[in-house]
Amino acid sequence: MSTIPDENQQQLEPDFSVTISTTPSSEPPYSIFDQRQKWLVIVIVSTAATFSGLASNIYFPALPTIATDMNVSLELIDLTVTSYLIFQGLAPSLWGPVSDVKGRRVAYAFTFIVFLGACIGLAEAKNYATLIVLRCLQSTGSASTIAIGSGVIGDITTRAERGGFMGIFQAGLLVPVAIGPVIGGALAGTLGWRAIFWLPVIYSGVFLIALLILLPETLRSVVANGSRVPSRLIARYPLNIYNKTTKVKWDPENAPPSTPKKRIDLTGPFRILVSKHAAPIIVFLAIYYAVWQMSITAMSSLFKNRYGLTEIQIGLTFIANGVGSMVGTLITGKILDLDYRKVKAKFEAQSAVNVEARTEAPQNLEQEDFPLEKARLRLVPIFSVLQCLSLILFGWTIQYSVHIAVPIISTFITGWTVVSMQSVIMTYLVDIYHEKSAAASASINLARCLFAAGGTSFVMPLIDAVGVGVTFTICAAVQLVALSGPLIQWRFAAAWRKEAEQHETQGQVSSSKA
Repeated sequence: MSTIPDENQQQLEPDFSVTISTTPSSEPPYSIFDQRQKWLVIVIVSTAATFSGLASNIYFPALPTIATDMNVSLELIDLTVTSYLIFQGLAPSLWGPVSDVKGRRVAYAFTFIVFLGACIGLAEAKNYATLIVLRCLQSTGSASTIAIGSGVIGDITTRAERGGFMGIFQAGLLVPVAIGPVIGGALAGTLGWRAIFWLPVIYSGVFLIALLILLPETLRSVVANGSRVPSRLIARYPLNIYNKTTKVKWDPENAPPSTPKKRIDLTGPFRILVSKHAAPIIVFLAIYYAVWQMSITAMSSLFKNRYGLTEIQIGLTFIANGVGSMVGTLITGKILDLDYRKVKAKFEAQSAVNVEARTEAPQNLEQEDFPLEKARLRLVPIFSVLQCLSLILFGWTIQYSVHIAVPIISTFITGWTVVSMQSVIMTYLVDIYHEKSAAASASINLARCLFAAGGTSFVMPLIDAVGVGVTFTICAAVQLVALSGPLIQWRFAAAWRKEAEQHETQGQVSSSKA
């Protein structure tokens, strides 16, 4: 019998084992949450993830107005976008590891309290210094919702279904990309720019209460597959209700064994970021995300100066980008699941043939490993090329003031492709870092936001120096070079992962003997 490496060392995912025998398994279910309960959890964490995008995108149409009101240059206001992105990258490196050890609900509660306080302060900000400091704090509170949400999805879903659920999650967190600028433009143009911070105050306060009432603890080291109800009240409720109402058949006497307590590892996301079997694909995504953010940041000023749009009209121009992002990730999530099943079926068939061959000549064949890179990353080059073409179209059509519909359509394509790649790569990393899924998501967030912070800080000076067309042609060229990252991942990552797993196993054996 040939099996794919375990997704949870205590228990195999039922749909991710290659079994030649048809003997029934007495293994407990990977998760006791039934389908409707999973959907409720996905809706909650997807809604939680909207706060990061909302706080970021609701802000863009108001940039010129805030600069005028505070009597500072637009370049200084652009730095509040840069600082937001820096802390958006750093904060999950704290909250991700905390949620991987202390629990998802604890991490969610603290992040929303920080976000709520920062929004109240921003709504009352009287000067530029207060604005930039509180934007950093706002980012610290909101950014980690994505990393924690990815961890929750990793807790309750198997690899075969994870792509679709991750697509739903990505679509949820991208709703603000579509509607955030519209809301921001409308509020700034009618009630004033301070209203763009009072809205998240109300939204986050109501949602925090709903989250504490409805979201169960899912961290597998605390609740296993959901069948182990801990004594702590914050983790116990409402998990005990989910246990009583689930339609999944499970035996309380056959619950997975307890796992050793883990320490909070704040360096975990950084180690993932520099590991050779993750770094190529993470850096690749960070470059594409940074260029996307550069184009979004420049849109407000470019459309106002080149086409003479108002704040409300500028907000409307962001809809295409947001709709492309949402539609793209929903479709990509379904394709990911189909791709996975197709590769898995082919692998199982080949494994069965090899088992028979080993019976006759075992010395000639080696045990095979599941080709996870092939199952997950096949679409990346296609999305990459499409994004490069859309960026070139965006830059040169604005350069020559072509009808505004053309650059807007290009933002639809850019949003579709970059977010689809993000969904693919995030699903892949949650697959390979199943026990540190929030930390893996935090590592992606760290890289992409730091790259984006650097890109957004010089995009307008670069446009002023060489023009819009040349700027985004340079960006497209850099992206094509970065495509070497997925090629390296495809060719070498499987062997590197196996080497890392063997090294970790040897280290654990040595520690136990000591």
